[in-house]
Amino acid sequence: QVQLVESGGGLVQAGGSLRLSCAASVTIFTFNSMGWYRQAPGKQRELVAVATSGGSTNYADSVKDRFSISRGNAKNTVYLQMNSLKPEDTAVYYCNAQRNSEYWGRGTQVTVSS
Repeated sequence: QVQLVESGGGLVQAGGSLRLSCAASVTIFTFNSMGWYRQAPGKQRELVAVATSGGSTNYADSVKDRFSISRGNAKNTVYLQMNSLKPEDTAVYYCNAQRNSEYWGRGTQVTVSS
């Protein structure tokens, strides 16, 4: 059974940085894509960034040039580097992986204070 565990969330001031980690119970190269989504209170879950097995990446317009998704040296970790954080980035961030099925982590809270 695939498990995804996020870490790295927390409280940060506007303009600060955080790096989220997603550790998978299997090698990430078995997935067609891995990505990060977020859900703010009262809002729908939205895509933040995704990386495909082919090497392409895609970002939400609201985070382009500020966030970066990458794979770690370990074969089971994906990161989301978040720079120049804004209060509107406050949300629960979820790791997502897709192959034959779709998998979700439980999320990690990111709070950006103004």
